[in-house]
Amino acid sequence: MHRISFLCVLLLLPACGDKNKARSTPPAKAETVGHETELLKLTLTPQAVQRLGIATIKVGQGQAAMMRETSGEIVVPNGAGGVPTGSLSNLAQIGTAQAAADGEVARTRAQARLARIALDRASRLVAEEAGSIRSRDEAAAALATAQAQANVAVEQRRLLGPSVAALDRQSALWVRVSVSGTDIADVARSSSVLVRALGATDSDSRAHPVQAPPSANAAAGTVDLYYAIDNRSHEWRVGQRVGVQLPIGRMQQGLTVPASAILRDIYGGEWVYAQTEPNHFVRQRVEITSAGADGAIVSRGLEPGMRVVTTGAMELFGTEFGVAH
Repeated sequence: MHRISFLCVLLLLPACGDKNKARSTPPAKAETVGHETELLKLTLTPQAVQRLGIATIKVGQGQAAMMRETSGEIVVPNGAGGVPTGSLSNLAQIGTAQAAADGEVARTRAQARLARIALDRASRLVAEEAGSIRSRDEAAAALATAQAQANVAVEQRRLLGPSVAALDRQSALWVRVSVSGTDIADVARSSSVLVRALGATDSDSRAHPVQAPPSANAAAGTVDLYYAIDNRSHEWRVGQRVGVQLPIGRMQQGLTVPASAILRDIYGGEWVYAQTEPNHFVRQRVEITSAGADGAIVSRGLEPGMRVVTTGAMELFGTEFGVAH
């Protein structure tokens, strides 16, 4: 019996050792790595600075209009107050209605021409004392009726907007922005907005507010605002989703930098190049509170008096990562 107990104790000892070893091994291991700013220093020769056209500006206190980032959709404006045509519109149904309206316009105009001929004939007969004045008056009334019907047909056709085939060839388009009903009072309705294609890194386009038929989404609790944008270069397409910067109407104080100084990486991170000493530059992460076409308010990442690169920031970015610009 004692020999059996001793063997059991010997068998349990390795298991206890493995358990204690598992407890001593941490589940995760953390290693210290270099801070990002320690890895992103550039030293340029004076000739390279001149060749890249590097220009800097001192960061100072300022103010900028507060902007709110949201999304919008490119739509076709309807000239006489019709509902703008967008990606959610049934283009086949619109095309059918436009074809019917075009036919109605042609029919009523033909009737008006016939009524004009009848009136001219009746007027000549009265002048030659071969017709009655009543017939002439009836012909004049028929002409007025035909012209009124033609005008109605033209207005109904205009409400349907440009032909479906010409939607993307408009010289001016509208941007429809859906704003929450709780935020609509904060938007500066009379101010223009900045529009940018999703994923684009070039300069923003400016769109101006326009009067449009009232539209809203009761289920989502949003109200639609409309802005006109130039499309003479055919840059925009109907149904295209775009980024929109809405002006809030309030000014914000803080450190300001020009818009040309801000860089954005593929992950949405915002950076500027700070000049630590002559010909020495450091890519510095910043946090933008509000941005516009003229400048941005920086809430974190910069100190008053620092110098940042305004012209040539993209060239420095390319130099750092070996990409030509």
